[in-house]
Amino acid sequence: MKKKFKCEVDCANCAAKLEDAIRRLDNVEDVNVNFLTQKLTLTAPDDKFAEVLENVVKTAKKVEPDTVIYID
Repeated sequence: MKKKFKCEVDCANCAAKLEDAIRRLDNVEDVNVNFLTQKLTLTAPDDKFAEVLENVVKTAKKVEPDTVIYID
């Protein structure tokens, strides 16, 4: 499953750090954090997507505490 989320990232360097950290998580097939559009695109298996998304949010807070990911 591939989904996009609005996220607030302070700078391009922060986006790159987030992307690298999230990419290392289990079951993350692909991730893209775009600073210009303030979007996070996440691809993960359908059956594990909720668990992966929860880990992504936790990891984002650890790596960049000011980052906000809006989950619909």
